[in-house]
Amino acid sequence: MEQLLASVSVGGGSFSADESRLLVHTNETGVFNVYAIDRATNERVAVTEGEETTYAIGFFPDDDRILFARDRAGNEIYHLYLRDEDGATRDLTEGEETRETFVGFSHDGASFFTVNNRRDARFLDLYEWDVTTLEARLIYENESGLNPAVLSRDRRWLALTKANTTNDEDIYLLDLEAERGEPELLTDHEGEVSCTPQAMTGDGRYLLYTSNAESEFRVLLRYDLQTRAHDEVHRAEWDVVSATLSHDDTYQVIATNEDGVTRLRITKTATGEAIALPDLPPGEVKGVRFSRSERLMRFYVSSDTSPANLYVFDLETGELATLTDTLSPMIDPANLVASETIRFEARDGMTIPGPLYRPRGASADAPVPALIWVHGGPGGQSRPGWSPERQFLLNQGYAIFAVNNRGSSGYGKTFRAADDRRHGREPLWDCIDAKEYLRSLDWVDSERIGILGGSYGGYMVLAALAFEPEEFAVGVDVFGVANWVRTLESIPPWWEAYREALYLEMGHPERDAQMLRDISPVFHADAIHRPLIILQGANDPRVLQAESDDMVEAIRGRGGVVEYVVFDDEGHGFTKNVNRVRGWNAVADFLSEHLR
Repeated sequence: MEQLLASVSVGGGSFSADESRLLVHTNETGVFNVYAIDRATNERVAVTEGEETTYAIGFFPDDDRILFARDRAGNEIYHLYLRDEDGATRDLTEGEETRETFVGFSHDGASFFTVNNRRDARFLDLYEWDVTTLEARLIYENESGLNPAVLSRDRRWLALTKANTTNDEDIYLLDLEAERGEPELLTDHEGEVSCTPQAMTGDGRYLLYTSNAESEFRVLLRYDLQTRAHDEVHRAEWDVVSATLSHDDTYQVIATNEDGVTRLRITKTATGEAIALPDLPPGEVKGVRFSRSERLMRFYVSSDTSPANLYVFDLETGELATLTDTLSPMIDPANLVASETIRFEARDGMTIPGPLYRPRGASADAPVPALIWVHGGPGGQSRPGWSPERQFLLNQGYAIFAVNNRGSSGYGKTFRAADDRRHGREPLWDCIDAKEYLRSLDWVDSERIGILGGSYGGYMVLAALAFEPEEFAVGVDVFGVANWVRTLESIPPWWEAYREALYLEMGHPERDAQMLRDISPVFHADAIHRPLIILQGANDPRVLQAESDDMVEAIRGRGGVVEYVVFDDEGHGFTKNVNRVRGWNAVADFLSEHLR
């Protein structure tokens, strides 16, 4: 893990006012901090230093001031910070418990927008900040759980979202200039339909949004604010997941999720003419953004065997610049493993997909132990891509099948909704059927298959060991839900707009208390007799440490085998390299003893 984490993770990429530098965050010191990269020389200058995970937001449009975000030890209460041109920094967010998120700069660069829950911990209000005075003005007060999403360039129209269920989301439109204006529902429909605002054209006439109202997959539509017509813009065989416009709408970027891989369609907005990218390394192109002049385009390329690298493409000259080289020189790429997407048929006939990783040297003559890897969510998706943790386990000699059990995103709305109120049953059975698929491979040791997952995936690990105790040899639980009653009672206040949607999918902590107890592993720990290791962040606001504490106590109380690793300075996800090394080395030692 030390060697793999010497490879650098990089994110962000805001252009400076003169477009000579990009603002990024990297973990090259072991903790994410902010750096400015010179486009011409690739020289990096540290903007922040410290032991708290810090993320780049951007340069100001007309000067060298910088915005960045930081929480405290993983508690997810992010504050917005300003770094002045003299290097002095200050916290712009008022209130220790206020959670603030940057939305974007105005088109003219005279202001920027944020949402925060300072007024009411449950709801996000929209503010506009003057870049000169740094005074914030409330422009939308959220009193009903309609979350701000897209603001028109002239600040008149605000698109809002409302989550009815985890599979049903509506769009509302509010005229901010109308006296006592009320949000208007734009996406009236029957059944469960997911609609998401994407962008508003610069002239304020069209709202671009995605919807799966008429098909299994999301298509890109536009709403005409003058005629009130809804027209189709782009359709694919998979979900359209995003649509963005460059600063003056010259370019349009449409992203689709094709079997877990992002595919981009970059065109000139007026003509639809495709923009051809230069030759790039194999991998997935993501994170496309344009400079304000629209001359430069930055993006990332990554794959199973390569961490993301940052590129800048000059649309006028055709010149491509590579700004990072993130794979550690200690790593031989020949030792890394690329995935193959496979599908198998579950016991009820449903087709279940996912990336399969075969470690080097695995064969019928030398079969290897294996792990079923379960994503979070529950509506997440396991996708090919760089993961030091996966490559570490592969290099330890374990096969990995990152199963996308029913309920995963990316395979249509029917598949996405197929786990609702079935948790602990059908989605878990998909994991067991995935294990049976692995047993059919002659290069997998059929008697040595474990299960690993984080968050909801961690719940699946605990559920597997408690409800199907003979199926898996071991379990690796990374901050997994053990007690759904407690989890649903302790939803962070800023998730208020999604509370009822979560209750509809999982169950209500009072009305459905018995059902939730029935599917909560902590109440069935006496059935667990396979070895288990649990990793937990002490400041996790989503899955409280108390859940893992209770799980450990329950298993140890009956003499079971459980190892427990707690990180005092982490939350829901581990961002500091020293902790990732400690945690995953502990996992490797555990697997070596109990699985290999």
